Amino acid sequence: MNSVIDTGESLEKVILAGISGGRDTDFEVSMKELRELTVNTGAAVVGEMVWNHEGPVTGTYFGKGKIEELKEMAEELGATGIVCDNELTPAQLSNLSKALDLKVMDRTLIILDIFADRAKTAEGRVQVELAQLRYQLTRLKGLGNSLSRLGGGIGTRGPGEKKLETDRRLVRERISALKADLKEIEKHRNTLRLSRIRNKIPVVSIVGYTNAGKSTLLNSLTKAGVEAEDKLFATLDPVTRELILETGQKVLFSDTVGFIRNLPHHLVEAFKSTLEEVVYSDIILIVADASDPDMASQIAVCQKTLGDLGVKDKYVITAFNKCDKAGAGYDLKDHSSDASVCISAKEGKNLDLLLEKVTDGVNRGMRLFFKLFDYKDAGKIASIREKGRILTEEYRDDGIFVKALIPEALYGKLI
Repeated sequence: MNSVIDTGESLEKVILAGISGGRDTDFEVSMKELRELTVNTGAAVVGEMVWNHEGPVTGTYFGKGKIEELKEMAEELGATGIVCDNELTPAQLSNLSKALDLKVMDRTLIILDIFADRAKTAEGRVQVELAQLRYQLTRLKGLGNSLSRLGGGIGTRGPGEKKLETDRRLVRERISALKADLKEIEKHRNTLRLSRIRNKIPVVSIVGYTNAGKSTLLNSLTKAGVEAEDKLFATLDPVTRELILETGQKVLFSDTVGFIRNLPHHLVEAFKSTLEEVVYSDIILIVADASDPDMASQIAVCQKTLGDLGVKDKYVITAFNKCDKAGAGYDLKDHSSDASVCISAKEGKNLDLLLEKVTDGVNRGMRLFFKLFDYKDAGKIASIREKGRILTEEYRDDGIFVKALIPEALYGKLI
């Protein structure tokens, strides 16, 4: 199946190429995603070629006949490169580039390029460069030849060609330096995490497929002022903001990088310290785009990614976002989560219901407790501070009034 897509003038003109392997639905979604990813790099998608085959050829990705067909298609459309849906091996990258005499890229390179363009903070830039160099280290020769076919464009953001002109030793030295920088960043992150744990401040991690509306939700809930655009990976750098619930409890909402199919393992490894924030959170808030026909599989990708990160035994809320656009009403449910709610983050619809679910999650296994303690019994308040969460502590003439949330087991010992 070949198709031509007119997208106008752009920096690069590319053809998308993939192997279906009998995965009709998944493959179509994956290719649709690849198109959106590629356009997000600033390239124009001028054509698409699909090989209905059980899998890639070991050395060249495509078979000889398909390579010739692809070469003719590129000449006809004036394409300057191709983008393959799978991650190419170093041999496939080098051989395919030589056979086509074109710039050859893969899904991983495209995602890394977008991350390099979107990373704003020092931490984000370090993480992205580390991921890029790890990816490039085994592909220096093949990728270098491929990139040299076009002076700029995809794959040249971040370290780009300037790193490809160096030898492996210098790249390895740079990787070691970046890993040392990340260790220092991780120490700082651990210090902040321990402070939150000591202060018993619950953390809600907002996760979800890229472009599901996580940043918009954080802005609507906390006035965070995070950049929220209708594009993939608009926000990479983690943002944490405080919110006071109606119960008076302080909660931290943390937004982090979005998930996607086949998120490059080098990227996951580089962003490990950032992604691990999810592991240490108290509540997982999955934001799903209810207007996307592929919503169910996107939720499955999120759940798999959380499992791969080691996230377990958490209170999980699924927020079906963009329900105002979905046209399916507000009765969607995710039976694999502890709670579900349909919202519109942009319009502020049902955010009060969402916060009720968050409050339930924060207080699960806890019981509201009121008592006026005599000053001679002030020591008992220490057990509340240690095992529960004090909401109010007032020193009065006749004693200390405490309003708190405490475990059921402690309740009987204090009444």
